[in-house]
Amino acid sequence: MQNDLATQTHQPEQTEQTTCCIVGSGPAGAVLALLLARQGIPVLLLEEHMDFDRDFRGDTIHPSVLEIMDQLGLADRLLEIEHTRVDTLPVQTAEGIVTIADFHRLKTRFPYIALIPQVHFLEFVTSEAKRYANFQLVMGARVEKLIIEDGYVHGVHYRGRDGWHEVRAVLTVAADGRFSRVRKLAGFEPIKTAPPMDVLWFRLPLKAGDAKESAGRLASGHILVILNRADYWQIGYVIPKGGYQKIHAAGLESLRKELAELLPEWVDRIATLQEWKQISVLSVESSRLRRWYRPGLLLIGDAAHVMSPVGGVGINYAVQDAVVTANVLSDKLKAGQIRSGDLAEVQRKREWPTRIIQGFQNMLQRTVLVNVLKSDKALTFPPFVRFLLRLPLVGTLPTRLIAFGPSRVHVKEV
Repeated sequence: MQNDLATQTHQPEQTEQTTCCIVGSGPAGAVLALLLARQGIPVLLLEEHMDFDRDFRGDTIHPSVLEIMDQLGLADRLLEIEHTRVDTLPVQTAEGIVTIADFHRLKTRFPYIALIPQVHFLEFVTSEAKRYANFQLVMGARVEKLIIEDGYVHGVHYRGRDGWHEVRAVLTVAADGRFSRVRKLAGFEPIKTAPPMDVLWFRLPLKAGDAKESAGRLASGHILVILNRADYWQIGYVIPKGGYQKIHAAGLESLRKELAELLPEWVDRIATLQEWKQISVLSVESSRLRRWYRPGLLLIGDAAHVMSPVGGVGINYAVQDAVVTANVLSDKLKAGQIRSGDLAEVQRKREWPTRIIQGFQNMLQRTVLVNVLKSDKALTFPPFVRFLLRLPLVGTLPTRLIAFGPSRVHVKEV
């Protein structure tokens, strides 16, 4: 592998040593880096891009993450960043409004979802990590090779703005997202399911006098997600899997007409969609790895399990992965030795919560969303479903699962 690198370019210009090398400064990587840095563990965080600004990234900060930030003494300052809040998840149907989740019913200091642009969340977390001398963030660092000796991953080769670098580490963590390069370099193949949908994301103007509540809207053959982003509405238009090419071929005017039928009160705003580049296409995926580790290497967040956008829980499970990783491995990293059994413990603690929420998402997709997309009739919720959602204990299950997952995750005291 090192010989292959030498034939492509000159040898790495610098050799660096650290305890933990984290590849990818998304929510999982950034939070893990902060947690380790707080404990005095040398950590190097590599981010391929030159900034954190990406359009329509996951930025729903659920009560689980707000509680974690509170345990770190950072929640109040995080919430000083401009944001909007989602207190309930109402869905408009032909029969009226059905509230899927009501976060007011939770026993927590943070009974809501905070919509914080991910770029600002990541800037906040990494700025906190920079307070520690043992933390280093390198932007524009593209990992190209793993350093594998005697079956153990000892670090990475990355290409930066100033040339090639070799990083040797006790532990390498891949947190580089759904298209993880490290996962591919390590030879991992995820188990994939086939979600029946994709999502078109775009912005529409927000006007004075608009209702402030984010909501969903179900109609015959159509699903909309409408999020209040303070100075604009973020719209998610759910379409059948692979349906974008057909929509694009029909033309932008045809799409505007479809949207106007769903949002007749917003016809003038829909007219602001003048170019296809205003619309981002999310190819929905759901997958997980059978094994999240090999000697010297651990995968977390989307690198280990890609979530459907149903419930907006992806960022929260990534952060929970980071917390459990730090809880389990910090003492081992301080001792300078990580065994495969230690990495297996991280997977053991996080795999079942992940599989439970993916099962919940898949169930909703198969039993509700796919039926809406295929139907030419207005959707109605069965009376017993409405009844169950009103019950004190049963009715809070969807809320608690969205807010926290199967169980709360806590930062280990140091």
